[in-house]
Formats: sequence, C-alpha cells, structure tokens
Amino acid sequence: MTLIHRATVINEGETYVGSLLLKGQKIARVIRGEVPEPVFRQCRRVIDARGLWLLPGVIDDHVHFREPGLTRKGDMFTESRAAVAGGITSCMEMPNTMPQTTNIEALEQKFERAASQSMVNYSFYLGATNDNLSELKKVDPKAVCGVKLFMGASTGNMLVDHARILQAIFAEVDLLIAAHCEQEDIIKENIALYKREFGEAIPIEYHPLIRSVEACYRSSADAVELADKYGTRLHVLHLSTGRELSLFDATSVEEKKITAEVCVHHLWFTDEDYARLGSRVKCNPAIKTKADREALREGLKQGKLDVVATDHAPHLLEEKEGGALQAASGGPSLQHSLQAMLELAAKGFFSREQVVEKMCHAPAKLFRVKERGFIREGYYADLVLVDPNRPHVVSDDNVWYRCGWSPFLGETFGVTVSKTFVNGHLVYDEGQFDENFVGEALQFDR
Repeated sequence: MTLIHRATVINEGETYVGSLLLKGQKIARVIRGEVPEPVFRQCRRVIDARGLWLLPGVIDDHVHFREPGLTRKGDMFTESRAAVAGGITSCMEMPNTMPQTTNIEALEQKFERAASQSMVNYSFYLGATNDNLSELKKVDPKAVCGVKLFMGASTGNMLVDHARILQAIFAEVDLLIAAHCEQEDIIKENIALYKREFGEAIPIEYHPLIRSVEACYRSSADAVELADKYGTRLHVLHLSTGRELSLFDATSVEEKKITAEVCVHHLWFTDEDYARLGSRVKCNPAIKTKADREALREGLKQGKLDVVATDHAPHLLEEKEGGALQAASGGPSLQHSLQAMLELAAKGFFSREQVVEKMCHAPAKLFRVKERGFIREGYYADLVLVDPNRPHVVSDDNVWYRCGWSPFLGETFGVTVSKTFVNGHLVYDEGQFDENFVGEALQFDR
C-alpha cells in the first residue's frame, strides 16, 4: 500500500490537510488529521506531500489524439504521456481521425489500440454522419462516452446538415450528443465577403470574423431547440461567445439535460493575441474578443458553463503556417490546461475549488463516469500532486507533445505538476514517466 501523507487536499468544495491510503487501484482510506501509527506500518511507500496540493485527476472530455491515420501530429501514447505530465488521468477522444470513427468496427479498433498504448484512462466518441444512424443506435452507453455531432463546418463527411437526419439523431439516439456548433452558411458568406477584399490571403486576424459570433450562436440555438423538442441529452462543446450563454441555465450539472463546455484557450486568449501568436492560436470555433472571454469566465463561475476541457488538437508547425484560410485549426494544450486554470485562480478569476469542480468533478457527474473524478474511499486513485511553490516556465525542452510546440511557450505558471497517479499507479514523477503503464477503458453508470 502507498500513503500520500499530509497533503493539502482540494476536493468537493473543501481544502484541508489530509492523507490518502492507496491499495491497488483504489483509494482505501481518506484520513483527516494525524495518521494512526498502524497505518504507517502497513505501507510499503510513504510520499511526503507536505506543502503540495492533492487533487483528483483531471477528466478531459474533448481531445484529439490523431490515431489512426494522423500520427505525424500525435498518437495515443505521445499525447497521453503529455496528459499525465499535466495531471490529466482520463480522456474522451474525438472521431475525426483517418479513417473516421463512424462505425462500430472503427470504434472497437480504437479501444483495442488504447488498451496497449494509452497512459490515461480512455473512452471514444462515435461520430455522426448523414448516413450512419443505424450505427449510432448500436452503441453501448455503459462503455462509450457519447456521439460527436458536427452542426457546422467539419473535416471529411462528418457535417450533418440534413434536417431530417438531425431530427432523427436527436429523437432516436439514446446517448449523450456532444455537438460542435457553427453555422456553415454564415461561415461561407463571411469567407466570400473577405475574399472580395483580400483574395485567398485573408489575414489571420479575420478568423474570428469568418467564424463569427452569429455563426456560433445560430448553430448552438438550433441544437438547443432540437434537444428541448426531443428531450435529448445534449452537451454543446467549446463555447466561444458571450451571446451563447443565454441558451444555458445556471443550475447544477446533475439537474441538466443540456450542458455546455468551455475550453482553456477561450478562457485564456483573446483576438488581441493573433497579432502576437498568429495562427498558433487559430482554432474552431475561433478565439474572439476580450468581452467574450470575460463573459465566458463569468459564465463558468455562475454555472452556465459546466466543464472545462482542452479540445487538444495537435498539428505540426508547418501545418499552422498561412492566413485564415490556409493554417490548420487547433493546437496542443492538455499538458498545460490544469496549470493555466490554476494560474487564473491565482489571479482571482476562480477559486481553486472551482477549478477542481469544473475539471474533475463536473465531467464525472455529467458523463456519469463510474468511480472517478473525486477523492473518495472506494474510488479509483486517479490523483495529481501539484507544487504551488515551484513556478513552471513552458519551453521547447519541456513540452511532451509529438508536434513539439505549445501556444503557451514562454508562459510562466505559478505551479508545477509534481506527480500523477492513474488507477493507483505513479505514472508521472517529477519529469519521469512509467512508459510501460496503460490505463483502462472508462465505464459509465447509465
């Protein structure tokens, strides 16, 4: 057994000094105050955690690990390794790979690959198309996190734009629908407008005007209307505008059938950063104004936004070159998401307890993840120790993504991720990894 001794535990709205006894994969005991001497004698390993924060491992409900078919950018091993370096212990991965994960066979192949390669616990979305409704109905809700629906521009054939098919998906699929919402017609109109002025060389600063507030709001409103009509469990991904917040209620996540996610980059950057970082902060939906960022921060505090995720989407730097039409959208972020959120907490935008709620507890509650997301006896020991007294500078030599860069390069975070446990196993320890460890498939109480 392992004893994590005298940590500052941040969990379920509380902060207190406590110790955890780990037995196998699970948390055997949570101890407040002094640890009884017999407990020490039972332990093969004692980790002195005085001065460190102990948090549940982060659950990221929105990542792109790029496998199969796009492994030049990243794969399940490299990106899950970066995840544990950032305190993330479970990930839910998206279907726009090559081939796309739009049938049960492709979904099962991902699970098989992850069982030998992923250092974090995992689940995978099945992607919706205009012609795979029968596949969506086959999904086991206890083993699969959800259906990914593109209600806006997409890669390949994953844009679902037939009204009859959309209605059928919302009415007949008995699983959480995670929706990317941007209105394709509005985006096309904006591209045509700016092409008349710039030709193909539309500057990167115009990306949030192409993928505009109106494009996001109209699509999100359509999704919410369909979910209301059919009683669907809807999760709207990566909100980027203040206007969209009017579509969501500020109640507890357990009470909602319609929920919303915000990503770290939309809480951190604004459109002013295009001048400094160029296409490195190009993503879909686009990073927008400072007013939008402030509204999203406030929406998170109020409870209109339910979870914080990354939309981790690595590209090689050469793929990020060019203007608004040429540069690839998306970037790597999961290694630094917890640090960035704790930095925002240190600046007073949220409390540390709120960060843990939105990154650990709320994803577990929203997806009904079995026995994870909390520091509780009998739960899996998915844990992260954070050193609040050791600043971390993001540099080329400490980025673990295969693509080798980060939009946070040069940033100094006030905290360092010290150790990460997955299923009771110490997989990351002060820059060192147990690369032979593999996580497990998530299970859902549905």
